[in-house]
Amino acid sequence: MDTDVQLSERDRSPHPAEGEEQGSRSSRFPASPAASVRAARAWLRGGGPMRRAGVLLTLCLVFMLLLSSYVVQPFLIPSGSMENTLRVGDRVLVNKLAYAFGDEPQRGDVIVFDGTGSFVQDAPAENAVAALFRKGASSVGLMGPAATVYIKRVIGVGGDRVTCCDARGRLQINGHPVDEGFLYPGDEPSRVPFDVVVPTGKLWVMGDHRGDSRDSRDHLGEPGGGMVPVSRVIGRADWIGWPFGRMNTLERPDAYARVPEPDETAGHVGKPPARGAGKPPAWGAARGAARGGEQPVRSQDRAARPAGPDGQPVGHAGRPAEPAGHAGRPGG
Repeated sequence: MDTDVQLSERDRSPHPAEGEEQGSRSSRFPASPAASVRAARAWLRGGGPMRRAGVLLTLCLVFMLLLSSYVVQPFLIPSGSMENTLRVGDRVLVNKLAYAFGDEPQRGDVIVFDGTGSFVQDAPAENAVAALFRKGASSVGLMGPAATVYIKRVIGVGGDRVTCCDARGRLQINGHPVDEGFLYPGDEPSRVPFDVVVPTGKLWVMGDHRGDSRDSRDHLGEPGGGMVPVSRVIGRADWIGWPFGRMNTLERPDAYARVPEPDETAGHVGKPPARGAGKPPAWGAARGAARGGEQPVRSQDRAARPAGPDGQPVGHAGRPAEPAGHAGRPGG
């Protein structure tokens, strides 16, 4: 029977005609997660043991970088400015979450910080490739951190008046004498007197080896006055992770628990520096005569300051910081 509709004959060619509607409908949708996993497994098996080892190594490195960037990072101690609490070659584990949720450094904490603007005015230039290599190696404690990273103990927080020394040679915080039993044997709290008031949001820090540590005392009179901004703190050193024989936790000394809070009525706040504190030439001359040489993780070590054109010792601004461990050296 006749009809006006002519049915086209089915194309018997093995190759379908080209057009927009190529392939099956399922090919236009992404593969399922299960299929992706199967494909990844097949790719790993197909590459042999070398491919699997390379992928595993990459994943481990990414995990270590993330862990050291946001949670905990090992720092190598290169100098003796924090002895005997921390020794040369120690690896300390720095807790980067210690002050991440509103807490601030407390007196007695051992902290790692960026000394730019307080201990170092201009960060030294570094090759981009070398900086990347150093960052990767320092994330696992194989190298020291950047030259502007230091490790020191917090002595004074915002509002505190820190004075050295009383009639018995002890450091005073807000008028309260502190017995610092953790100092390096034979060290005095400070060979040069000072009297400072710590601004809000800043920290006064010192090394435990007072005779071999460049710290806040050395930068009085320089821009920043040796006061470390709280915003520059990288984290708190909570553990010694290496060597095995020295594995231990770093506790806050009990001596600081008895220090009273700043009290203007008691004369703890707003007092001008006394006994010539803040005069860098006299300070530097006395310090230089009293010390040998220290380094920045770095605990900043001390060395005699060179004399300027006028014969007076010059400041330490611009000296490389010690690797994480000490200021100037990690842990010093």
